[in-house]
Amino acid sequence: MTRTIGLLIFPDFQLLDAAGPIAAFEIAARASKPPAYRLVVMARAAGPVASSSGVAMMASDFAAAGPLDTLIVAGGWGTKAALDCVETDRFVRAAAPRVRRLTSVCSGAYLLAAAGLLDGRRATTHWRRAADFAQRYPKVVVEPDRIFVRDGNLWTSAGITAGIDLALALIAEDLGEAVAKRTAQELVVYHRRPGGQSQFSALLELDRQGSRFGPLLGWARERLGERLSVECLADRAAMSPRHFARAFTAEVGVTPAKAIERLRLEAARERVEEGTVPIDRIAVDAGFGDSERMRRAFLRAFGQPPQALRRAARI
Repeated sequence: MTRTIGLLIFPDFQLLDAAGPIAAFEIAARASKPPAYRLVVMARAAGPVASSSGVAMMASDFAAAGPLDTLIVAGGWGTKAALDCVETDRFVRAAAPRVRRLTSVCSGAYLLAAAGLLDGRRATTHWRRAADFAQRYPKVVVEPDRIFVRDGNLWTSAGITAGIDLALALIAEDLGEAVAKRTAQELVVYHRRPGGQSQFSALLELDRQGSRFGPLLGWARERLGERLSVECLADRAAMSPRHFARAFTAEVGVTPAKAIERLRLEAARERVEEGTVPIDRIAVDAGFGDSERMRRAFLRAFGQPPQALRRAARI
């Protein structure tokens, strides 16, 4: 069975939003005979469509695309103009009930949301656009710190390279994990970043340029199960607790306690979503002490308890 994968592009789209999934599906297509996938790039008008880099990709028009199994909507700088394109909006709305899966990469989620297709559904986009996306589309349940999110037959992914992670997840659903793993190996990418993985590292976010506390944060991340009090951190930094707390907050932007909690949340969430380790064990290893404290921290940070995130990651 050959599935037709349609990739919707528009002027000033992000080239890798389309090229990344194309490469993944092309490699996976070789795993079976007949080929598992047929790829169709489409746009409002047939012909070359220039990406934001200036490199063009050839596209068919919407009418020539034919029946699709999966539609992937690219993102990029041209998203704003694409939102004003009546033909593009009409095509997305018409395709939604006809395809088995409707997906987007990066700001391509705007096109799905503008068509009302994400109302009441969980979705993500590039972290830099997440706040604007949530403000524009309040009916969408935005999860800004995810590589990709699946809600039924709707899949949305974060920026640029996350389109490859999305494609690998779709391939795994169609052809199995073994094929997805071989595809990742051919692409020389990690197999596979789970959807729940953070778009960016808490350590990188906290370690601001010019801050003297980067090494301290790295040291703390390796010892999350220990008691990392202000006094302990201050001693490691060779500073008095009072001076350390003031200096740390001024340079990092959050209090020492908040920074440690964010490191613990990141480590705990990854283990919650990726594995089968008991929640109680994760809470101890991450330094929360017990599962109830970790549950309260998860509710504050993610709006859901650990058990709910684990269930969602398995869908």
